[in-house]
Amino acid sequence: MAKTTNRSRGSGSGARRTMTAAARAATKRAERGHHRPGPAATDEEAPEQRLRAADAGRTVLIEAPGEGGWDDPPEPSPESLREDPSQTSQEEQEEDEEQEEDETGRGAPPRRGRRRPFTALLCVLLVAGLIAAAVLGWRYREGTRAEQARGQALAAARQAAPVVLSYDYRHLDRDFAAARARLTGHFRDEYGKTTTRVVGPTARKYHGVVKATVAQPAGDSATAPAASVISASADRAVVLLFVNQVTTSTQVTGSRVDLNRVRMTLTRTDDGGWKVSALDAL
Repeated sequence: MAKTTNRSRGSGSGARRTMTAAARAATKRAERGHHRPGPAATDEEAPEQRLRAADAGRTVLIEAPGEGGWDDPPEPSPESLREDPSQTSQEEQEEDEEQEEDETGRGAPPRRGRRRPFTALLCVLLVAGLIAAAVLGWRYREGTRAEQARGQALAAARQAAPVVLSYDYRHLDRDFAAARARLTGHFRDEYGKTTTRVVGPTARKYHGVVKATVAQPAGDSATAPAASVISASADRAVVLLFVNQVTTSTQVTGSRVDLNRVRMTLTRTDDGGWKVSALDAL
């Protein structure tokens, strides 16, 4: 009996050793399968290999089944949880720009407010420029008209002086009418009264004849003008003339020559001509 028992123990020990050896061999095969790529396992062998790998203390990744498998999506990997550096930097840049815009908006006045004083200044400068241009244009036009008036008034004075300051008792009405045609305003009325009341009767009584001419410079005074404009504007001019008057009458033996200086004021009329509005003997 004792020998039988011993054989039983020996056979049991051998069986256990055989199972241990088989497990070790399976573990080694599992390790070799993990490190080296081998032929793909069939569907029947896959569960057994996974169980052996689990017994060997290795971590096995189980692939998700196909259709009809898990409903929940797989957990994201650590790499997918990492933030994209370029995206992060772009977001930070946008945040910085928004912060700068907020600070600028708080510290600086609004653009519309800054433009209002500038626009007002431009308007003031524009108005001032227009006024200055208008004034300069008016002065230039008046200066041009005054220059034209000087020449026109001087010519009119040269022509008017002999007519206004001359008369002949033989045709007084014709001479006085010709003179009044060159006069204007209040002076024209005064001339009519004077010639009718004083000059006309005296000339008829003494057969008076007066002939006036604008003096012509001679000798050393040849360069001196016989008539010159004292002042002139667009519608008014004052002219100084040297006038010689030769008078004959029954009260004078021969003829008498008077050298007179006359200040004549001329005014532009509506028809554009120049007429005498005042006459003074100096």
